[in-house]
Amino acid sequence: MKAAQISRYSKQIDVDVNEISVPSIKANEVRVKVKAAAVNPLEMLIMSGSIRLIQDYKFPQTLGNEISGIVDQVGAAVSEFKKGDSVYGRLPASQIGGFADYVAVNAQAIWHMPQNLDFDQAAAAPLTGLTAYQAFHEELRAQSGETVFIPGGSGSFGQMAVPIAKAMGLKVIVSGSGRAKEEMLAMGVDTYLNYKTENYWELVSDVDYVIDTLGANEIERELSVLRPGGKLVSLKAGPNKQFAVSNHFSWWKQLLFSLVGSKIDKLAKKSDVEYRFIFVRADGNQLREITKIIEENDIKPAVNPREFKIQDINEALNLVRKGSANGKVIIKF
Repeated sequence: MKAAQISRYSKQIDVDVNEISVPSIKANEVRVKVKAAAVNPLEMLIMSGSIRLIQDYKFPQTLGNEISGIVDQVGAAVSEFKKGDSVYGRLPASQIGGFADYVAVNAQAIWHMPQNLDFDQAAAAPLTGLTAYQAFHEELRAQSGETVFIPGGSGSFGQMAVPIAKAMGLKVIVSGSGRAKEEMLAMGVDTYLNYKTENYWELVSDVDYVIDTLGANEIERELSVLRPGGKLVSLKAGPNKQFAVSNHFSWWKQLLFSLVGSKIDKLAKKSDVEYRFIFVRADGNQLREITKIIEENDIKPAVNPREFKIQDINEALNLVRKGSANGKVIIKF
């Protein structure tokens, strides 16, 4: 079968399409014939070695974190799936390999595909869906009636985060592009700010939570809109000591992440708030709950209209790296 692989860490986008063996499976795994795989900025972090302290890889390594497809083979200990089922999921960080004709994956990492989505749309949903779900339920422990602000929330993350937040009874404030305003309000956003004409740090205050999608350069402003005792969880700004401790990293990694995250932690402490970083993990049980929300709200993740095959992988990666893709970039199989 064909697989898009890297043979070393590099900041250059130089992925090879190789012929490798179809994977065999363990008793707790299923083999999925991949129909679509989403290309994410996470791929660039993996290729450059930027996350090797969180997850290191052996080479050659097949890339691809997010897939949809059809179950081709079922392990002896698996009862939730049968051959022919349509499934989707974020592959475990230690078991990535979605840019391939087939992938073997722990059955607890995937779930049945939402009935309202096609394969391309389904491949675009699990990473952002799980990120939002874990941010709200695990990192923030948000409660009904509280308020969350999502700066830069009009993109693919917001498409999943907003309905999950509303299902939890949260009040949601979003800043983003003007063209997304009506869509976001229709999804249940309580207040929408156009980032080109409105400065959120002048209009938003005393919120319970902030979910950062913009990165380290925006953190200080984001912290300023939180109430004392509030929490900020970041998708981009980088890990800190709390992240290392929560993930049971070794003492030297905890020390290293303490140093790396010290600037943001000091800013958070000064504002009497808490900073947390999230690195999303695979979870089929959570994906089951996300599937219900997708179906009940008829959520359809935006997909880039360009059609990419596996031989176009470098072109697709470059499009994502430029940040100019309109909708999730998908590799079709």
